[in-house]
Amino acid sequence: MKAVILAGGLGSRLSEETHLKPKPMVEIGGRPILWHLMKIFTCHGVTEFIICLGYKGYVVKEYFANYFLHTSDITFDMRDNRMEVHEQHTEPWRVTLVDTGEHTMTGGRLARVRRYLEDEEAFFFTYGDGLGNVDLTALAHHHKAHGKLATVTAVAPPGRFGTLELAGDTVSGFKEKPAGDGNLINGGFFVLSPKVIDTIANDATTWENEPVADLIRRDELRAFRHAGFWQPMDTLREKNLLESLWASGKAPWKCWG
Repeated sequence: MKAVILAGGLGSRLSEETHLKPKPMVEIGGRPILWHLMKIFTCHGVTEFIICLGYKGYVVKEYFANYFLHTSDITFDMRDNRMEVHEQHTEPWRVTLVDTGEHTMTGGRLARVRRYLEDEEAFFFTYGDGLGNVDLTALAHHHKAHGKLATVTAVAPPGRFGTLELAGDTVSGFKEKPAGDGNLINGGFFVLSPKVIDTIANDATTWENEPVADLIRRDELRAFRHAGFWQPMDTLREKNLLESLWASGKAPWKCWG
């Protein structure tokens, strides 16, 4: 299966980082969060990616154009104008980078890569700014088993603030950042049939609005429940959280050696 990754948004709530680069290129542990996401997919046998570019898409193109420079030892022979690569440690990835427009919405970006998906029975679809230890193999099997057009990963939102338990004005307990109110939200890891692209009208279509609503009306959307780690990176606080988890050596999403 291929994986389509949205990597074209402005990332305005992380402007400390994104005034120079698109949000998926913000680094966690010295590597773009996009790289971490692709490594997660690779753990489940997915090595072919279609990345939907927009805002500062050239940064992503330049990263992959020079990818082996980031991962290998290199000798530059200035006398002979020659470059020699030593012990190349690149992943077996095939990466298609598609300019889907700077102001195109999420649904419109997906529609713009339709031609790269026409021969697929199903494909993964996700955002380029969130990490988790989602069992993508089980997600794909779940999608195939129910036979519908779309599957969304349902997750509990991470808690943002600690909560107080009060009896009158007496504090009887404190919970540090509880995981939401029990409701589940869109965790961003989808499996889709290419047929869902027919529900997208144009560049202004937001995937999470009209297309998803249409799938629900037609009873073509199912959920895959994920109870493990999941964390988006919308703010500097969340970026620092992911950074601290990586620095601890116990990043929950790290499934590779």
